[in-house]
Amino acid sequence: MAESICRLLRDGALEGEHAPALTIKDSIASPFGFHVFAHVLSQLSSFILAGKSQSRGLVVVCFSRSPSFYLELLKNKGIDVVSSDKRIQTLDCYSDPLGWKSRLTETGNFMACSHETSISRTTNVFKDVKHMDKLYNSIVELGKGLVGGGKIRFSVAIDSVDEMLRHASMSSVSGLLSKLRSHDQVSSIFWLLHSDLHEAKVTAVLEYLSSMVAGLEPLHQPANGQRGDMENFSLIEHNLKKGKFHVRFKRRNGRVRVMVQFSLQLSEKERIDKANVVLPFEHQGNGKPIQIYDGRRSLADSKHERPVGATETVQTSEDSGRGEIIYYRDSDDEMPDSDEDPDDDLDI
Repeated sequence: MAESICRLLRDGALEGEHAPALTIKDSIASPFGFHVFAHVLSQLSSFILAGKSQSRGLVVVCFSRSPSFYLELLKNKGIDVVSSDKRIQTLDCYSDPLGWKSRLTETGNFMACSHETSISRTTNVFKDVKHMDKLYNSIVELGKGLVGGGKIRFSVAIDSVDEMLRHASMSSVSGLLSKLRSHDQVSSIFWLLHSDLHEAKVTAVLEYLSSMVAGLEPLHQPANGQRGDMENFSLIEHNLKKGKFHVRFKRRNGRVRVMVQFSLQLSEKERIDKANVVLPFEHQGNGKPIQIYDGRRSLADSKHERPVGATETVQTSEDSGRGEIIYYRDSDDEMPDSDEDPDDDLDI
């Protein structure tokens, strides 16, 4: 399913339609959203650098991690970050999101370390995250700087909508995302959301703006909502290692398609329960030899032939108290049931 998401983001927008948008959401119970975000980011970056994507550039808007973190991430994925700077650019909303450091530096009350100074010179630092209009303009300008004008498109990745919602209203954030989707040079856009940090209506709005929603849920739910006993602690620990991943695709006609992916690994208890399941063909016999009715003879082992001419009789066994229907052929010309086609010899 993750590959289906990456392909749709790679293929981009159709002429006259909004760009495909992906919401990746998780919660503290299944905190694997960033792993999905990193996978999608690396896959789309590979497509762009190989020239296999509609998009010819990628703008990574960094809120929760520094630009250097993403450069190292792509490098570890085997992507040449040295040559990728002409196709991939970061907008740094992490280092100085409100401009406090720069103002203190100007007044002489703050001394930036050499590492921060080198980052500010090589990346695009955005220092006013409260204003979504300015952020939108910075993203578009950076994207156009990668691909130029005309109909060439670029993609946008936002690593934390949560950080945006800390500084701006829901209407402002949703307005920015909607304008990016409808921009004629944006090929695709995706973002990460920690859904349990917000009200349900916030998540609903972001999902409404999306053409795809990738959600992560815990494999096991604690019993009765209680987390005090050892069993539930064990479940919580297990949920921190694995999760359930499902994707919802919104089609152009408005229909929604949901795909669910479960863990294919069975626990020891699940293997035992599976082995104890009695299959339909195993519950017969009760320790006695199993007799299979072939459709021609009674299960009772009859050794007597009946005279020809009788049709059907009902015989009741006094020992068992059960009745059975015994069928006798009316003539020798009547053939018994078989798998052969009776009209097989006809020349039609």
